[in-house]
Amino acid sequence: MVAMATYLLSDIEQAIRGSWGAETCTPEYRDRWTPDNPARDQCGVTAMVLNDLLGGELIRGEVHVGGVRTDFHWWNRLGPGVEIDLTREQFGPEETVVGGDVVVRPPVGAWRRLHEEYAILRDRVAERLGREPAADPAAVPSEVPAVSPEFSATAAPAAVAPDSAG
Repeated sequence: MVAMATYLLSDIEQAIRGSWGAETCTPEYRDRWTPDNPARDQCGVTAMVLNDLLGGELIRGEVHVGGVRTDFHWWNRLGPGVEIDLTREQFGPEETVVGGDVVVRPPVGAWRRLHEEYAILRDRVAERLGREPAADPAAVPSEVPAVSPEFSATAAPAAVAPDSAG
């Protein structure tokens, strides 16, 4: 029998927050990332890594400024009434997150975006937690359901890849 590692949620949060950097944020927004706001544009990859570790559902809402959608925002739901959003503090007072739909996680290999950023964050977090990084950068945990790679990053289909900074 293989011994399972036990982590406190605070250990996981610290490992994720300590692993953020410009190279893990959404590439098109990389120039606006700063250590003063390390959560900025980390939500998609952070939600995926947290999903790797804890399972649950992925939630995607919209970021609005002045009533107009400017981006998407991702976070996690572990059960009824239990949502974890490690990047919520990234937003300024003019930005509002609205809605929040459950989305099915596509296989990492089917992602059109953020694959490299996800792999960097995933491996950094694994190292901080004392785990072995995934041998295959496209590896998806077995408990995460595989879905058809037929998805759109802009519509809200059943399966979408992290398509925005958030």
